[in-house]
Amino acid sequence: MSEKIDLRIIKTKKNLYNSILNIMRDKPFEEIKVSDICENALINRSTFYAHFNDKYELLYCLISDLKEGLTNVLNKNECSENQKEYYMKMIELFLNHIDENIDTYSAIIKNNKNSILMDMIYDTLLNDIKSNLKQSNTGNIPIDFVSRFYVSAVINVGIDYLRNPKNISKEKVIDYLNQLLPDNIY
Repeated sequence: MSEKIDLRIIKTKKNLYNSILNIMRDKPFEEIKVSDICENALINRSTFYAHFNDKYELLYCLISDLKEGLTNVLNKNECSENQKEYYMKMIELFLNHIDENIDTYSAIIKNNKNSILMDMIYDTLLNDIKSNLKQSNTGNIPIDFVSRFYVSAVINVGIDYLRNPKNISKEKVIDYLNQLLPDNIY
């Protein structure tokens, strides 16, 4: 028998996520107090502490949910015959995920030097690439090395797109990468 989902808990967590994101658009995470989050969310501190131990746990849970979403999106990549197709599809899925969560990503990155988000993106993409590379031949280059090489490129392009979405379209990013990536990549 499955557990019943308490919609009040879901609503409260979503409200707290939105609250911290709203504040992070204007203020670095380090300067935010739990009282700021509660005031913005229109809840009591006791309600906050019923769900989270502190603001760090709130941010961690928010990023964990974002990671789960990114992982689910990347798992839809069924291009495994050709490595270039796989990378191009992974990049497209990653950029789509950024677009769908642009407010969340922007709020976290805008005023914050917090590396938790970058670590989450790096780990998620690295795991996806490593699992795909296990099926291919990387010659005498270790899979870890090849994976880190491609993850760095994807992250830098994705973050640049996130920071400047009006400077270049997603389609242009994908087109440029398609031209840059050789057909016989690992």
